[in-house]
Amino acid sequence: MFAMVLLTAFVLAILFRSRVGAVRKGLITASYFRIYQGETEPESSAKPGRHFANLFEAPILFYVVCLAAMVTHFTGPAIQVLAWVYVAARVVHAYVHLGSNRLRHRMRAYFFGWGILLAMWIYLVIGVSISPA
Repeated sequence: MFAMVLLTAFVLAILFRSRVGAVRKGLITASYFRIYQGETEPESSAKPGRHFANLFEAPILFYVVCLAAMVTHFTGPAIQVLAWVYVAARVVHAYVHLGSNRLRHRMRAYFFGWGILLAMWIYLVIGVSISPA
């Protein structure tokens, strides 16, 4: 989970730098960021903004499944490997989205991450369901 927090912080830093840079280059005014209306945000800052927002969508389910695994003491090697693979998928997704932004590669990384996330949930639910009380 901490690795995901670090990824989110890294993307936030990229977002901040891109928005400051866009204002300094005159691509957008600082007042746009008060209510996000009246102008069109340049791609150089809109892309990290969208990615940052995305890190508060599906990854929330990752945090929840990790916490549920901890609470139920179902934290064996399999769930840990799945968690690291999920984080790796999110790092690849961020790299593609914030870099070349090739849609095919980005979609593969995104849906691979979703597959891993679903696998984590299924593994946890089955494991907790069949474990002795």
